[in-house]
Amino acid sequence: MKKDLVSINDFNKEEILHILDMAKKFEANPDQNLLNGKVIAVLFFEPSTRTRLSFESAIQRLGGRVIGFAEATNTSVRKGESLGDTIHTINQYSDMIIMRNPWDGSARYASENCTVPFINAGDGSNQHPTQCLLDLYSILQTQHTLDNLNITFVGDLKYGRTVHSLVKAMTDFNTTFHLVSPLELKLPSAVKYYIKKNNLPYFQYEKLEDAIPLSDIIYMTRIQQERFADPMEYEKVKNSYILNANMLSNVKPNMRILHPLPRVNEIDISVDATPYAYYFQQAKNGLFVRQALICYMLGIEV
Repeated sequence: MKKDLVSINDFNKEEILHILDMAKKFEANPDQNLLNGKVIAVLFFEPSTRTRLSFESAIQRLGGRVIGFAEATNTSVRKGESLGDTIHTINQYSDMIIMRNPWDGSARYASENCTVPFINAGDGSNQHPTQCLLDLYSILQTQHTLDNLNITFVGDLKYGRTVHSLVKAMTDFNTTFHLVSPLELKLPSAVKYYIKKNNLPYFQYEKLEDAIPLSDIIYMTRIQQERFADPMEYEKVKNSYILNANMLSNVKPNMRILHPLPRVNEIDISVDATPYAYYFQQAKNGLFVRQALICYMLGIEV
């Protein structure tokens, strides 16, 4: 039976920990000829820098070949071809499909229309499970555990697919959640359900300063202009939280700042030189985690 990763819930805790262990091996040795003869389709219907390029680098460093596109305007989608027909076609040419699409639920639909393993590289404001895996790896690398941590999520908790995936995953590790957002961008009830189901503590704030001293991880996010139908609603909240170095005087020594990137102005560049900034290393970790994920889903052990 083929493996798909549409939601982080598609993997159990043991599978996630196994992939993170594989990622450590790839960090030590990322150039291996494990995908020789494999053709992997990378289909991006929405802009990307880190996710697309880290997937393509992961495939090529392992000896595989990449087909696909970085924007749909150069494909038959522009002529009116349906997503289902596109996936049915590319399924014939590849050993795996990796897709980003702006529509919530598109990943599940695509996975059900192909016979090769499928990876969701982000579907609208819904889920981003591979970012979640690299976030978990980054937390593990900086905290040396995933258990019993205080994690603060800041910014766009409503539309932030990276937040939705990571919150769900961290409910397996006895996390205390600190949720910082404008009222308009609070964590959806459907995601908060996973916290409540596991009887885990959570606290909601409008002021970032109240949560900083409590945090082992601060997970900053961009207020996503592209998710707002009304530009005026975006203008109301766009500068809600800006983290700068002066705000870090009373933090835990082990605290690290993560961000799925791109950033706009929510992390001031003064933070980059502090020992708490980890977001660029976090992006680098995406290479090793995606190498591990691809190999795991194709049944290749390292």
